[in-house]
Amino acid sequence: MKRISWIWWSSLITLLATGCIRQQPLPSISIKGSDTEVNLVLQLAETYMETNPNVSLCVTGGGSGVGIAGLFNGHTDVANSSRGLNAYEEALAKERGIDIHTNIFAYDALAIVCHPELAMDSLTIEELGQIFSGKTQVWTDRNGKVCSLSLYGRQSNSGTYIYFREKIIGADYSSGMKQMNGNAQILEAVKSDRNAIGYIGLGYITDEHGILRKGIKVVSTKPDRNALTVSPLDAQAVQAGLYPLVRPLYQFTNGKPDHETQAFFDFEKSEAGQAILKKNGYLPVPKNTFPQ
Repeated sequence: MKRISWIWWSSLITLLATGCIRQQPLPSISIKGSDTEVNLVLQLAETYMETNPNVSLCVTGGGSGVGIAGLFNGHTDVANSSRGLNAYEEALAKERGIDIHTNIFAYDALAIVCHPELAMDSLTIEELGQIFSGKTQVWTDRNGKVCSLSLYGRQSNSGTYIYFREKIIGADYSSGMKQMNGNAQILEAVKSDRNAIGYIGLGYITDEHGILRKGIKVVSTKPDRNALTVSPLDAQAVQAGLYPLVRPLYQFTNGKPDHETQAFFDFEKSEAGQAILKKNGYLPVPKNTFPQ
């Protein structure tokens, strides 16, 4: 009897000591890429894990190009991107046998911001392109003084950098534009530079209460001189498709998303997920897509 008891306790101790081996690790989803999306997707992931503790989501930034490269190299499960794939990436995916699946989970309005001292309230798309290409280099401040404009934009690995170049400029950026790591860096630079103008995601220009951050002025835009001038802060006009700088936010996977990833994608588009993105200044996916 003593020998049987000893064997039983010995087996129990062995089981407890090796319990971590028997436990199945949590399903883990890595998400990498767009700086425009990183804070939003991080909040979505944190909320999702509160009610789904059996899955682990790791969200990091670095830029759309970094996320796409990570997906192609097998270093991430999901690539966040504020732009679609370019021709080179599409060809590379085909060459490597990568089956790109796309999830559009939100839309983002790109805001033009300047220092409050600049006499700049509205711009046409053409005027905006001339400024960021370097063709227009001076402006007046609110006292009528002529000043040299300081341009702030994203780095070349950013989807926003590429979107703005293709959508607005149609050519190369001015060589004098300062390339910043992220939206937050552009925001702070514009606040501290009296001659500054830059572009950032709409979700970065207001605080957690939806109030415009101090030290910046939002510039309204319009497609041409005869069109209606629209501010990105006019939610109704933006939702109606009247604001010209609206783009989809993408999430790419290699192949059809697995069960855990698809469940998270479904949460992003759920009522709870859409409430989070609206609170952060992003736009829900409309029934009829915004004009591009």
